[in-house]
Amino acid sequence: MARNMTLLWGSGSPPCWRVMIALEEKKLQGYNSKLLSFDKEEHKSQEVFSINPRGQVPSFKHGDIIVNESYATCFYLESQFKSQGTKLIPESTEELNYFLKSAVFVCVCMNKILIFLFCPAAVIFYEYYVPEGERLDSALKRHKDALTSELKLWEEYLHNLGSGSNLAGKSFTLADVVIFPTVATLFRFGLSEKRYPKLAEYYALLRERPSIKASWPPHWLENTKGQDTLKDV
Repeated sequence: MARNMTLLWGSGSPPCWRVMIALEEKKLQGYNSKLLSFDKEEHKSQEVFSINPRGQVPSFKHGDIIVNESYATCFYLESQFKSQGTKLIPESTEELNYFLKSAVFVCVCMNKILIFLFCPAAVIFYEYYVPEGERLDSALKRHKDALTSELKLWEEYLHNLGSGSNLAGKSFTLADVVIFPTVATLFRFGLSEKRYPKLAEYYALLRERPSIKASWPPHWLENTKGQDTLKDV
């Protein structure tokens, strides 16, 4: 079933990782998987452009169907394979209520989720992307302050859910598929577990999940030591 699927991806990319988690959860192992090097700019190759005109990953193809946005790909996999693997959108009234609440928090409020997804990258890669002569301490501080504000909201949200909870309650859902790679990236780059204990608890809860372990970024496995970019956030 998965043999007519192709995924072009990069190691450590949260958008790529969430698609890989969704594929694992839907029992769609065996797809055509090609790891591309960002350092070599392989994501700008003709192979990628033939699927994704933006030259970005993840680039996903199922038969003649192409879906290149990670959120859309995850929803596509769930809608096409509802009865297979994990039900990522719960059906029971109680669990669906939790899911919808988290979906509002995670997906509908796009301004907030974009802050949550963008701010870590803005802080982590500021020195990488901004030429030395153009860097401003005030800009980096602004990015860090925005990230800190957003992290506090997530701490409160997880605190209200209670210990041992996924984002939508007891069930693992698309909300977790979407958010976990970003949470993992935060801790990879030195986010303080003591300062954000609820996020740390959520991270520890999910990092042992089979789908997440199976799709763990290869270069993270090769080099288990992360960085300290976010230690002061």
